[in-house]
Amino acid sequence: MDPAVALVLCLSCLLLLSLWRQSSGRGKLPPGPTPLPIIGNILQLDIKDISECLSNLSKAYGPVFTVYLGMERAVVLHGYEAVKEALIDHGEEFSGRGSFPVFERVTRGHGIIFSNGNRWKEIRRFSLMTLRNFGMGKRSIEECVQEEARCLVEELRKTKGSPCDPTFILSCAPCNVICSIVFRDHFDYTDQDFINLMKKFDENHRIMSSPWIQEKQNPQSEFTTENLLATIIDVFGAGTETTSTTLRYGLLLLLKHPEVTAKVREEIDRVVGRHRSPCMQDKSRMPYTDAVVHEIQRYIDLVPTNLPHAVTCDTKFRNYLIPKGTTIITLLTSALHDDKEFPNPEMFDPGHFLDECGNFRKSDYFMPFSAGKRICVGEGLARMELFLFLTTILQNFTLKSLVDPEDIDTIPIVSGLARVPPSYKLCFIPV
Repeated sequence: MDPAVALVLCLSCLLLLSLWRQSSGRGKLPPGPTPLPIIGNILQLDIKDISECLSNLSKAYGPVFTVYLGMERAVVLHGYEAVKEALIDHGEEFSGRGSFPVFERVTRGHGIIFSNGNRWKEIRRFSLMTLRNFGMGKRSIEECVQEEARCLVEELRKTKGSPCDPTFILSCAPCNVICSIVFRDHFDYTDQDFINLMKKFDENHRIMSSPWIQEKQNPQSEFTTENLLATIIDVFGAGTETTSTTLRYGLLLLLKHPEVTAKVREEIDRVVGRHRSPCMQDKSRMPYTDAVVHEIQRYIDLVPTNLPHAVTCDTKFRNYLIPKGTTIITLLTSALHDDKEFPNPEMFDPGHFLDECGNFRKSDYFMPFSAGKRICVGEGLARMELFLFLTTILQNFTLKSLVDPEDIDTIPIVSGLARVPPSYKLCFIPV
């Protein structure tokens, strides 16, 4: 057969297959933009800011709609009500992990974050139990974070008030907390092994190729060395990068809004003083600082589209039928930036979490750690770190910007899976 004819036949078959896959069951799926064969709705999405594009599509198709990422079908949930209904009210059905090819090549379905089914349930249960045994949620972990906060302060003092990029130092602090939990050891910030450890976060392929031991003889067991390594990588990756990026973004926002910084420092001086380290008991007496930490997380909207979920069975949702295995995109940004819950959501305003009397106000719309059965395992630790690290920094230093606050740009330089703040320098002036 002529190669050109064969190519045309192959392409025709692919087109027909694509059209069949996209049309089969489409009458039961939520509405959405008409996909093109093979490439789906890719041309209608701006990969530089997927969350904004999906939010715009919701204006035309409603809070529940379907898009095709290539030939991969995905149902998008926009708005707090839809996200809450899926992740909390129908938590079991929406507890699957959706397709994420880049990470699947690294993890091969192991660990906590990208596993599914019984493996995910067993590894998550084991991880939670182990972290609690190591002190998660107890005073010992708080003491560990406080000690790391003191080490962070000492590292910042070494800058002697000169301009510095805080990225590396702010990454070391949460990473060292995880080291203290997992390895029972603390590393000096200049320790070459520690520096190498942080660099090796990107070397998942080599780490994941380690041979199996443990319960190697039991092919049904999920407690393999491969799963253990992937879980530790998940703990380090999620426990280091998300917290350090939030801290880095938070300091940038405090530079941009010196009036907010001044109020936080006044509250620290009044409640904590200068002669002891801040502790979690202080938080209940520091509503403004608590509101600022929450507003930092709300405003930066770190993971706007959340990690992809998937339905674990054919699921009826709002009169639609979503086939088993369908990827679910839950737009956390639509809850965090809801203009009814948070007036002027595009503005940084700690008042979003304060009532008329200045007391801290909780909000169900605050879900930067996701929600439901796939909520972040380390949420409690991350909340503790953000509060203690930020208060300890502001207790010991005045933040000095190198430019006028009005000229500080807080728009993220990357806005894909996660938002990354622009690079900047500041001076930590000892008080």
